[in-house]
Amino acid sequence: MSESGHSQPGLYERRRRWNRDKELGHQSLSGPGRDRDYVPWDRDRDRRDPMDEPVGSMMQKTPIILAKPPAERSKGAPPAAPAPAPAAAPPIEKPIVLMKSREEGKGPVGAIETSTQPPAAVAKVEKEGQRPTQPVYQIQNRGMGSTASSGVMDPVVGQAKLLAPERMKHSIKLVDDQMNWCDSAIDFLLDQTDVLVVGVLGLQGTGKSMVMSLLSANQPEEDQRTYVFRTQSQEIKERGGNQTSGIDFFITQERIIFLDTQPILSPSILDHLINNDRKLPPEYNLPHTYVEMQSLQIAAFLFTVCHVVIVVQDWFTDLSLYRFLQTAEMVKPSTPSPSHESSNSSGTDEGTEYYPHIVFLQNKAKRENFCPRNLKQMHLVVDKIMMHSHLKYKGTLSMLDCNIFPGLPPSYLDTEVNLFLLPFMDTDADDALPRAAPGSGPLFSLLPGYKGHPSFPSLIAKLRSQIMSMSRPQLSHTILTEKNWFHYAARIWDGVKKSSALAEYSRLLA
Repeated sequence: MSESGHSQPGLYERRRRWNRDKELGHQSLSGPGRDRDYVPWDRDRDRRDPMDEPVGSMMQKTPIILAKPPAERSKGAPPAAPAPAPAAAPPIEKPIVLMKSREEGKGPVGAIETSTQPPAAVAKVEKEGQRPTQPVYQIQNRGMGSTASSGVMDPVVGQAKLLAPERMKHSIKLVDDQMNWCDSAIDFLLDQTDVLVVGVLGLQGTGKSMVMSLLSANQPEEDQRTYVFRTQSQEIKERGGNQTSGIDFFITQERIIFLDTQPILSPSILDHLINNDRKLPPEYNLPHTYVEMQSLQIAAFLFTVCHVVIVVQDWFTDLSLYRFLQTAEMVKPSTPSPSHESSNSSGTDEGTEYYPHIVFLQNKAKRENFCPRNLKQMHLVVDKIMMHSHLKYKGTLSMLDCNIFPGLPPSYLDTEVNLFLLPFMDTDADDALPRAAPGSGPLFSLLPGYKGHPSFPSLIAKLRSQIMSMSRPQLSHTILTEKNWFHYAARIWDGVKKSSALAEYSRLLA
């Protein structure tokens, strides 16, 4: 028996019989033992095509049985089996889709390719498929608590976030009469950076509260008792008192903050301290020293936290007022610098120090103050007094650009400072003006008398437009929102009250 499973004597016997049949002239092949002898040959012939090779060559090869045994052939094997393939993994009845959101657009081909990848590649594709196909933007939910984590926003809370801030109807305290900071103003502030801060300084009775009310929310024809900053009543004027104490706060819908202050160097505050026997802080020995230090603290505070500071005076001019402004500039706290610049500072911080715009407002101006010759002299005096100051007292406001003096060219004023004139706000003044003589004609008798300046409502509107259009430089080295400004101002006020420069100046006054 050979390794191929065939008997060698049987092979030779078939060859000998084949030669014998050939010699007999191809006689009948039927015989008693034909079926038994050619059963293996018939089975092999089913496996190959007899036309592919001659009979002689077929007999010279050793037959190899590749088919199954006859018992298993009855199970329905295919007639032509393909080439044997290597052993494969058990078939998957249903493809596993690992990236459903991305494979829906690709069709079943992409799903089958994903399922046939190696395990390492499948894990990598699964990890990459978890990334979103489009950028995801997250809206920061401040103050929403559990709603931000759960992903469901309360409609009431969302509607409250979109509402406009409450409109202020009157001013509130930022610093009270005891020079203490108040926190009620933060409820009216937003987290946005487009804000303008305007402060005011002036002596007692110059009209600071009236000017700030007209610039912020009121009109000249309204009743003064409805102004957002309370003005002096007739009773207070008669007894020589002051209306505003500390610092008042008001913000408009245009996001402009107005700060009204108590009068500087006020005699009424000094009289109140002396007559009421109020106890002074231990660092101050005399009442007038305390009043002056309060005024310097307020002025130094405004020079640090305001974009524009309006200095109101009702006559031209008081030299002690300019001396006070220069002192406040000297003791003004320096602009806080970042931590990485504090070590590199060499002591000269003029390049990074902040100074506001200063506007000199001449309130209750008379007719002769609007004379071009007098106006030029006023600009020269202010420029000479403030020439050594770092405050921005010129270049940001101009009466010539407002068409108040249409006959004057822009080059009329050699050195134009931020000076603006406002006449008396008296509604009955037009009736008191002398009219033309009766014999001058019917037309001239109907015209009002010559005032020498535009009307008060026209001038206050021009002043408001110029104030609101001023530049808004950064108050510190970082951009501040409204709420950031509030916290920054609170820190500056606390620093002003504890300033060593002010303490040293107070000791020199004593």
